[in-house]
Amino acid sequence: MPGGQVSAAPQLAAALALAAAWIVLGVAGLAALQRFVLVARVLFPAGAAVAIALVVVALPAVWGTPQTAVLPIGLPGLPFHFRLDALSALFLMVIGGAAAGVSLFSAGYFRRAEGTPPGLLCFQYHVFLAAMALVVLADDAYAFMVMWETMALASFFLVTANHRSAEIRRAGYLYLLIAHLGAIAILLCFGVLQANTGDYSFANMRLQNLPPFWASIAFVLALVGFGAKAGLVPLHVWLPEAHPAAPSPVSALMSGVMLKTAVYGFLRVAYDLLPAQIWWWGVLVLAIGLVTALFGVVFAAVQSDMKRLLAWSSVENIGLIFAGIGLALLFAAYGMDAVAALALTAALYHVASHAFFKSLLFIATGAVLHATSERSLGRLGGLMRVMPWVGWATLLGVLASAGLPPLGGFVSEWLLLQSFLFTPHLPNSFLNMLVPAVAALIALVAALAGYVMVKFYGVVFLGQHREEKLAGAHDAGPWERTGMLWLMAGCVALGLLPAQGLDVLAPVTTMLVHASLTTLAGGNWLLVPVSIERASYAPLFFLAGVAASFALAFFLVRRLYHGRVRRAPAWDCGHPWQNARMQDTAEGFGQPVRQIFEPLFRMQRELPTAFDARPRYAVEVGDHFWHWLYLPAARAVEATARFVGRLQQGRIAIYLLYSFATVIALLVWVTR
Repeated sequence: MPGGQVSAAPQLAAALALAAAWIVLGVAGLAALQRFVLVARVLFPAGAAVAIALVVVALPAVWGTPQTAVLPIGLPGLPFHFRLDALSALFLMVIGGAAAGVSLFSAGYFRRAEGTPPGLLCFQYHVFLAAMALVVLADDAYAFMVMWETMALASFFLVTANHRSAEIRRAGYLYLLIAHLGAIAILLCFGVLQANTGDYSFANMRLQNLPPFWASIAFVLALVGFGAKAGLVPLHVWLPEAHPAAPSPVSALMSGVMLKTAVYGFLRVAYDLLPAQIWWWGVLVLAIGLVTALFGVVFAAVQSDMKRLLAWSSVENIGLIFAGIGLALLFAAYGMDAVAALALTAALYHVASHAFFKSLLFIATGAVLHATSERSLGRLGGLMRVMPWVGWATLLGVLASAGLPPLGGFVSEWLLLQSFLFTPHLPNSFLNMLVPAVAALIALVAALAGYVMVKFYGVVFLGQHREEKLAGAHDAGPWERTGMLWLMAGCVALGLLPAQGLDVLAPVTTMLVHASLTTLAGGNWLLVPVSIERASYAPLFFLAGVAASFALAFFLVRRLYHGRVRRAPAWDCGHPWQNARMQDTAEGFGQPVRQIFEPLFRMQRELPTAFDARPRYAVEVGDHFWHWLYLPAARAVEATARFVGRLQQGRIAIYLLYSFATVIALLVWVTR
């Protein structure tokens, strides 16, 4: 299509207009740099309205034909190509759905004099949202990389919003470094995919029939590039640092939404732009996903910082998503389209579920942080009494994250287990033996995830206050509650209406693996992934059964048994005093996991002796990858920089000598 031509179907035009509306809201924030009330009470709610409109526009596009547009807003001869198809429409819905709740929460969360001026923060926030939306709409490498880098820069400035802290600045720089290393890998991947044609549009890449060697090179580059943004091991080191450093709404967007753009990019390359799948690609992604999931959940179990715990939990969930994608790649390579669709459906459903429940958990920690000024689990406790709104919202998010029915997290993890357990025989006998073992590992990760969520919720909200100041903590405000309710509704809807969710995912899986689960669904209220004889799930009936059981227990105990309530102190093993020191601590809760999985940790202990006047015990849990991979690389870069620095003597005679030596060396090389 010529460079100046503009062609856009109504839904794509509306999606581009909504992304532009986010940018306009950001510019309005710059114009009202210090007008806090306007920014918080008008611009952020308007951003939420744009997000909801984006969901409304993207939903029908899932079932529509692909729509394209070429906008002359790039460089001369390099216009921006955009495309709205089933895959991009799905991720637009995820972006808009989670962003709506986070933006509503942000209207009540941000305060004056918190690092960055409110108007500038509004600009960075809405440019971040617009860039994510445009990433999933981009249809050429040029537009994709521009939006990808815009997303990275906007999120960097959001991470370093409180830039007065040296620790936050270091976390931001680490994130930016890993993001740009990933961007280089993605750019090289697009260079391979265009096959020396000079045309970097995705339409041209789809036409290239790359040989297996070059297709594998492009695949590995995509895995490295998008894996760096997603937080796959060993490229995960930025995530536990950047997410805790950012303001809580930004952490919610980065964990719940931004990580999913990396999933989108990998799916676009692996299934859409590459001509075919090779079986070992699936094995590689499956292995990395499983290692990431186990690594993330084990590290989450030993954390004593709220936001760091949730950041490691995001590493675990991203690992589960990539494990599902890897299994789908494996099945697709052997032509098993139906089970490939099952595995891919599980991964995509977890993309949506994780976006809602992790965003909910991060904004809930933000409410706790504002009310208590504490992030350490060791100083919290008993907040359910003084923050009931936040407590109940967090409980729902915790249940969804733990994969318990009837919420969205259970549906996606249940489908993922089905894809591992109920699969036909693979042509490779080794893989046939491996898949059930992997299913056991998935079950272990799911169990540990429940353990982590019990620790998180129990230590923060149950028991007694560990600090006297917690008794005066305030509950969330109206805007914050509205944002939480939106995300809670998403978690519930994804759990109670899985058949309808599969209908939305069917065009996406049909586009990518030429099969879907719609023919296997058992009507509107029954989920049947394989066959009704093997497994089925009816969430509404399950919910009704749980509610009936609670009602029956209440009736039997309160009405028939004695009808009276007697309140007494909790039994404490005969100890006469009850205080917060008798409760489980975050460190004590994580100790069994720390002992069982000790080889995964780099631990430094400070042990007291019998002669210490003030004995102290402390343990610091570190990441082996940081010490094995990143610190040696940093030292090598520093040594190289020092060597290069010696060459800069500041004397013109030395520089002329360098030039003369270079010319002589070139002459010798040419005349050999």
